[in-house]
Amino acid sequence: MRKICYGCAMSLDGYIAGPGGEADWIVMDPDIDFQAAADRFDTYLMGRRTFEATGGRDGSSPGMRTFVFSRTLQQKDYRNITIVGEDWRDVVRSLRDGAGKDIWLFGGGDLFRSLAAEGFVDTVEVAVMPVILGGGIPVIAAPTSRVGLTLTEQRTYEKTGIVSLVYTVSDARGK
Repeated sequence: MRKICYGCAMSLDGYIAGPGGEADWIVMDPDIDFQAAADRFDTYLMGRRTFEATGGRDGSSPGMRTFVFSRTLQQKDYRNITIVGEDWRDVVRSLRDGAGKDIWLFGGGDLFRSLAAEGFVDTVEVAVMPVILGGGIPVIAAPTSRVGLTLTEQRTYEKTGIVSLVYTVSDARGK
């Protein structure tokens, strides 16, 4: 079974985007191997707001499938991505049971909350940025149920102060 990994950058006070959706506070560290991280996945899952915040383009990276979860976007308007609506649970089950690399749940506190509540999220990978935003989009949208996590990896990047944390989900439903 393929794993779903929630990966995001987060401020020290728990936000994945600023009050206006901005991400200009995210630091890029030269010691982070972004290509190696991306090579672990062949599928992106993202919510509509994250999709629109990243440009809302109809396309995926080569070898990467993109699924956007939305009740308002229409599949007829997009040829190269898949719009997922009311049948989202069946789509996620099918993706997890299918062949391929792991699946990256990219940003989106609302989508993370929904998938975690169903027991679909296997790991949470957070890059904690050395900044306090004071408000914005939280790492997981409220209200939410408790999600137990077990720390499996940690690394501090000395040049920028980023702390990378990797957790396995230890008590999600359906596991």
